[in-house]
Amino acid sequence: MGLFGSSGIRGVVNTDFTPELAASIGMAVGSGARRAAIGMDSRTSGAMVEAAVASGLMAAGCDVFNAGVVTTPTLAEASRCMDCGVMVTASHNPPEYAGIKLWNPDGSGFSVAQSRAVERLLESRKFKLKPWDRVGVRHTMQDAVECHAMRILSGVGRSGLKVVVDCANGPASNITPIVLQKMGCRVVTINSNPDGHFPGRPPEPVEENLSDLRNAVSSMKADLGIAHDGDADRMVAVDDKGEFLGGDQLLALFARRYGNKKVVVTVDASMSIDDYIDAKVVRTRVGDVFVSEEVKKAGADFGGEPSGTWIFPDQTYCPDGVLAAARLVELVGKELLSDLRKGIPRYPILRDSVKFDQRERTTVLKRLEKGLMAVDCEGILTTDGFRLQFEDGWALVRASGTEPKVRFLAEARSDKRAAEIMKLMSSTVRRCVK
Repeated sequence: MGLFGSSGIRGVVNTDFTPELAASIGMAVGSGARRAAIGMDSRTSGAMVEAAVASGLMAAGCDVFNAGVVTTPTLAEASRCMDCGVMVTASHNPPEYAGIKLWNPDGSGFSVAQSRAVERLLESRKFKLKPWDRVGVRHTMQDAVECHAMRILSGVGRSGLKVVVDCANGPASNITPIVLQKMGCRVVTINSNPDGHFPGRPPEPVEENLSDLRNAVSSMKADLGIAHDGDADRMVAVDDKGEFLGGDQLLALFARRYGNKKVVVTVDASMSIDDYIDAKVVRTRVGDVFVSEEVKKAGADFGGEPSGTWIFPDQTYCPDGVLAAARLVELVGKELLSDLRKGIPRYPILRDSVKFDQRERTTVLKRLEKGLMAVDCEGILTTDGFRLQFEDGWALVRASGTEPKVRFLAEARSDKRAAEIMKLMSSTVRRCVK
């Protein structure tokens, strides 16, 4: 996708991602917008990048409405009455990273076409800058968090659960505990002081980073735990027994509850979702932008991916971890999470990767395509990499977009079959990459 990738643009502060780049992005976006909401997460570089982007927007004549330190879905909500939204965030990346993600008024991220239009402006430097008396004006938004919270609360019921919330030292601390308390929950927070150094844990909410949350849920006898990433567009959970609930399981739970007719998932989602729900399953490329686009295109009831991003189109096309937390709490209010997860099929899944010489990337990818297309299987989906479907399992082979590496995985209904599919994929990939 070029500069913006599948989830905005990110880079190391003052190395890959500089104030000059941020200002240029502001000028490019502002050249086609009159009003823009802007917000930032808790990173140490947030104020610097926000000031640079805002300057670029105003130089192009765009009025800027600053929402302050907010979650990404809060900023997307604030963009409803604007031409666009600009979120200064590197999401789940390490603290030395900065980033920007652009939003449409309906909550969807900028599409591939929109991102490429911005990239073309950045390359040409043909920004539509205004004279001194027509530059944009800066405003302050005082109620962005309140408006977001009210919208979420309008669509969920009451709950009396005891919930531990890990806010990842990000802006989720300003909204998720408050929303759950207003639902009637007893809330305990950890890592709830916004801090761009992320002293509590790394910002990515994967199982190995959530030992404190698991211990807190168990020791406090809570009903569940909620964990966000650095900007709260993601949400994962811990059940009442302190066990981590992976993205595939949450995906199945949400899809069964909200997917009446059609759901959108990514190509790396487990086949357990197909076995667990009655709705039609549509698979798309990895990345919340692609999930959002396909949800709109297909008219789906729900979209999500195993990384922990959930899209509820009845509210917004933005991945909203705060909304997901509220809706999960609503679900668990009727049945223990440890019991809910028992009905979700769990199949063995194996993963591996092979490195290759970056100078031979084009040749390797061509050999890989030829080799995989010759594999005897029931069908191949080439939406994003190669997803090979077998009678009792599947495999996914994708080239990494950030490093010279081919990743592949296999899932099946038995350990033996998963190992067989993995052996086939491994031999095929290694033969093509040698």
